[in-house]
Amino acid sequence: MKTIEWKDGELVLIDQRKLPDSLEYFRCRDYRDVIYAIKNMVVRGAPAIGVTAAFGVAMAELAGEDVEVAAEEIKASRPTAVNLFWAVDRVMKSESPLDEAITMYMEDMETNRAIGRHGAGLIEDGDTVLTHCNAGALACVDYGTALGVIRAAWDDGKRLTVICDETRPVGQGARLSVWEMQQEGIPVKLIADVAAGYLMQTGMIDKVIIGADRIAEGGVANKIGSLMVALAAKRFNVPFYVAAPMSTFDTENSIYDIEIEERDPAEVLYYGGCRIAPQDTEAINPAFDIVPSDLISGIITEKGILDPL
Repeated sequence: MKTIEWKDGELVLIDQRKLPDSLEYFRCRDYRDVIYAIKNMVVRGAPAIGVTAAFGVAMAELAGEDVEVAAEEIKASRPTAVNLFWAVDRVMKSESPLDEAITMYMEDMETNRAIGRHGAGLIEDGDTVLTHCNAGALACVDYGTALGVIRAAWDDGKRLTVICDETRPVGQGARLSVWEMQQEGIPVKLIADVAAGYLMQTGMIDKVIIGADRIAEGGVANKIGSLMVALAAKRFNVPFYVAAPMSTFDTENSIYDIEIEERDPAEVLYYGGCRIAPQDTEAINPAFDIVPSDLISGIITEKGILDPL
């Protein structure tokens, strides 16, 4: 399943806002469409955002537009995922942004499979694995990071069960991760976010594997709710792993110095198009939180399993 494809001078994206009800595609015809897609979560997940951003720069260059301006506008589309900045800077340094974007596209698929190979050894036959948000093929070009580890273990013949929490407020776990596992035929169950601690307390979870939007000194930034899962895992001695490519590492900053994206409060006030709070309710909607390094058992990368920064 390819989340991103370059076809006839256009970038074709799976429209993740439509899943799981329908599989539809969004066509980016210029870099402004790429910005819209990133801002509005047509495409999401740090690796996928990075590759999409790279193609956005390439589209500006092919159209004869000011590439420097386009690059800065693309960088401003979402502030937390470091892959976006890494990808834009990388294509800007290349002689051919399109060739570099295509190279990054191919590298992402190879990287995710390497992450899967390294991480599969952490999963034992019969394990039940909890994952938060969606770090699967939909968050990358293909295959996935956290779900890539699960796919690799499954392909190795290990019989396992996946638990996806719903991941409010946008429901990436319920809508996307469950859908991906069902496509693969991997046993999966859905829980409310607030049930994760109970399942760990009662011994129903053997491992936790999540993705990451940025890894820096002091910890990992990932989808809001990751911190609560990590705290429960620490309390009940459940190994807690992060799966992410090396491009997610930010070696120049403390994790506590980064900007945490604040999204539209309507995402909290409504669910599935229905209002779930009284009129005039104020809401706070941070998109990410920070998991401190001491809560992380290891970081699964394409280079192996590393200690947290």
